[in-house]
Amino acid sequence: MPRDLRRVARALISVSDKTGLIDFARALTGLGIELISTGGTCKAVADAGIKVQDVSDVTGFPEMMDGRVKTLHPKVHGGLLAIRENPEHEAAMLAHGIAPIDLLVVNLYPFEATVAKGANYDDCIENIDIGGPAMIRGAAKNHADVAVVVDVADYAQVLEALQANRGATTLALRQRLAQKAYARTAAYDAAISNWFANAIGETAPDYRAIGGQLAEKMRYGENPHQAAGFYRTPESRFGVSTARQLQGKTLSYNNVNDTDAAFECVAEFDPARTAAVAIIKHANPCGVAEGASLREAYEKALRCDPVSAFGGIVALNRRLDAEAAREIVKIFTEVIIAPEADEEAVALVAAKKNLRLLITGGLPDPRTQGLTVRTVAGGLLVQGRDNAVVDDMNLKVVTKRAPTERELIDLKFAFRVCKHVKSNAIVYVKDGATVGIGAGQMSRVDSSRIAAWKAAEAAKAAGLAETLAKGSVVASDAFFPFADGLLAAAEAGATAIIQPGGSMRDDEVIKAADEAGLAMVMTGHRHFRH
Repeated sequence: MPRDLRRVARALISVSDKTGLIDFARALTGLGIELISTGGTCKAVADAGIKVQDVSDVTGFPEMMDGRVKTLHPKVHGGLLAIRENPEHEAAMLAHGIAPIDLLVVNLYPFEATVAKGANYDDCIENIDIGGPAMIRGAAKNHADVAVVVDVADYAQVLEALQANRGATTLALRQRLAQKAYARTAAYDAAISNWFANAIGETAPDYRAIGGQLAEKMRYGENPHQAAGFYRTPESRFGVSTARQLQGKTLSYNNVNDTDAAFECVAEFDPARTAAVAIIKHANPCGVAEGASLREAYEKALRCDPVSAFGGIVALNRRLDAEAAREIVKIFTEVIIAPEADEEAVALVAAKKNLRLLITGGLPDPRTQGLTVRTVAGGLLVQGRDNAVVDDMNLKVVTKRAPTERELIDLKFAFRVCKHVKSNAIVYVKDGATVGIGAGQMSRVDSSRIAAWKAAEAAKAAGLAETLAKGSVVASDAFFPFADGLLAAAEAGATAIIQPGGSMRDDEVIKAADEAGLAMVMTGHRHFRH
């Protein structure tokens, strides 16, 4: 037998996910492989009429302490870690009655699923697997001799290898399985450590681990020369990671990024209160609006920047209906994402073969805590999600004139959207719709001017003589360091401002607002988005 082949004579199976278990176990015994197993797995295999030995009979010790101790024994770990053809290891095995284990099949206690269900602290602790990761790591270390399987999706390739090699596995397969095994235990420990940090209120633990499971290997990343993959984390949050794609080609890296930005933005608007639509391009809103219906909201959002909307992402906060779908498909759109969709709407979208339709099953809660992660050279930047919501803020009127009721409604709308615009961000809003957005500029006054220019261009596109910014309100994601940005908004026709405040020149800015007849409120909350 070639040196890289290792015959499998004995396999240990201990799984919480029993998908495909019986067929896999039966196939292994058909190849003459002896099975040993634990607890519920052993019972399931035995009940199917398949010969299996309980691990307690191997170790000579029963499962104890509510199942916390069952495989932590030299007859298990020695069988996994012993180097074949090593005289000292073989002598130790012989002296202590340890038989080799050539194949380990383990999937771990469902800790992530337990947390996702909202289980209490004690239940989460009891679903931390100890014996499983210990065996997996031992088998993976000894991959020169032992194959380790941690994913039911790998059963088929293992059987294929065994059948092709007369009951043996190849080194290449064992290496791939070992790499996956270490990644799985790392992701598992990351989920546990992050849950633990949250449970005890530790916001910056000394070590931070991030793990995920591959959802899709992508053709490329932001650009064709960059490799990429999309990974799901244990976080239970409605969005692109939970979505069912009903049609259209595979999402690209940029599609996923932009679709996530769009859905998070539209989720700021309570569907019980209003229909809302966000149109996103390159992770920035190019139009956001609410309306009596999704169609009305979409038409108002599109009016803000119809040029940029071409090839964009459309996110909705309610079930996609046929009326809205008919409007959306009139221009080229990359992705539509919504909590649900009517059958007629699905059929209308299906007529556009390259248009993807994603159904998430719900909306993410903008108030929910969570982590965001960004890489830098040699490190990770980890922070809490920006879960500040303008409805929860104590708004302070700082000008002589207070905003009218209509202005205040639009000011809150604008600040919701501003949270999802790249800094420096300026957002003009009128009648529940964005009319001009300035994003990602190095100076706030430039963002203000760009937003005003876009409002004027949108008016021209709609055949209007007057800029859409006339009579609008303006939101700024951070304070105005000087009055120039505020004055640019006033010149464009804005009547009210919402901003965090906190500048050393707040008094100058407030004075300029009073002189221009503007109403201004301060939130005390900044919404930088880099």
